[in-house]
Amino acid sequence: MTTEIESYVPKTAMVVVAHPDDAEFMAAGTVAKWSRAGCSVTYVIVTKGDKGSDDASMTPSQLAEIREVEQREAGRILGVANFVFMGYPDGYLEHTLDLRRDLARVIRTHRPEVVICFDPTNRFLSDNYVNHPDHRASGDATIDAVFPSARDRLTFPELLTDGLEPHKVAQLWLGASGEPNTFVNIGETLDTKCDALRAHPSQLGEDVVEFARQLARWSAGGQPFEFGESFRRFVLETDSA
Repeated sequence: MTTEIESYVPKTAMVVVAHPDDAEFMAAGTVAKWSRAGCSVTYVIVTKGDKGSDDASMTPSQLAEIREVEQREAGRILGVANFVFMGYPDGYLEHTLDLRRDLARVIRTHRPEVVICFDPTNRFLSDNYVNHPDHRASGDATIDAVFPSARDRLTFPELLTDGLEPHKVAQLWLGASGEPNTFVNIGETLDTKCDALRAHPSQLGEDVVEFARQLARWSAGGQPFEFGESFRRFVLETDSA
């Protein structure tokens, strides 16, 4: 079953990704569309993105600073309201209880209606791209933080001690999924998505714009619109759209 969602706009949304620029590839068109309609979007970047450079003079700390600045600018272009940089090292991310607890803490703090993260079951995104292990680890930990850790009062009781009450996420959307069931028309926000991708010059060249357009055409395959983003969507609370 496939569904195009045109009218649904959550009041609050959270995008959890492994690295700066991941969210722009996965969901920037949707984020721009929702933020324009009044949704308050929080970006959660799990790692510092401090390994993605071939420059022999670049240090991890310098790169982390550069990529945070780039991510904030990309988010500004999209209308992102809040940023959380969790500061885990790039390239070494594992789905641990500590990571799950830290993500549950962020979810209980910001209390999003919708959480978007990577689909950890999709190991190979194409015939020439193997999904990054940090992507899969962040997706796995986020899913488990959404359900059941952020929801259950007795899980991670230290969160209650810190005054963070349980929170039930209404919908979970998995990006970069091999089994999408939901498609968002991003025709009106594709240029904004491309502008946000351009805000990551340490990682991306001008050719990223054409790649983004091709990816959006591919993601809309079979839908009655040209450019889209696709997700595997789970409705966890039946009173949400």
